[in-house]
Amino acid sequence: MKYMTRKNRFLRHMPAMPFITLAVIPIIILDIWIELYHRIAFPLYRIPIIKRKEYIKIDRHKLPYLSWLQKYYCVFCGYANGIVKYWVEIFAETEAFWCGIKHENSDTFKDQEHHAEFVPFGDKEAYEEEYVSKKHGFLF
Repeated sequence: MKYMTRKNRFLRHMPAMPFITLAVIPIIILDIWIELYHRIAFPLYRIPIIKRKEYIKIDRHKLPYLSWLQKYYCVFCGYANGIVKYWVEIFAETEAFWCGIKHENSDTFKDQEHHAEFVPFGDKEAYEEEYVSKKHGFLF
């Protein structure tokens, strides 16, 4: 809790508090939408459902030495950080299913871990071997 070590923190933090507090509204809306996508589309794609409980942990609010406001922000951070990591996993699985091609090399882009399994950017032979030669159906 680095904020507690800052001088004059109250006046500096007050303007930002509504943004943190009200961020829960769009996060919950997006959470509902992504969860609907996850629960409907993944079974159709035959992608295993990702276990939500492995990403979200809300427990710091149980600490008796925190104020009610600190407890609220601990709940918010546990939920917000966990849910975003959960969403990243959902969209990583989606990306692997729909587009298993690495991005072009760049010094400014940080490849994501799941990209290691993708075929190299611009490697037509690897693309055809991995995907085109195994193509079934008519859609794409």
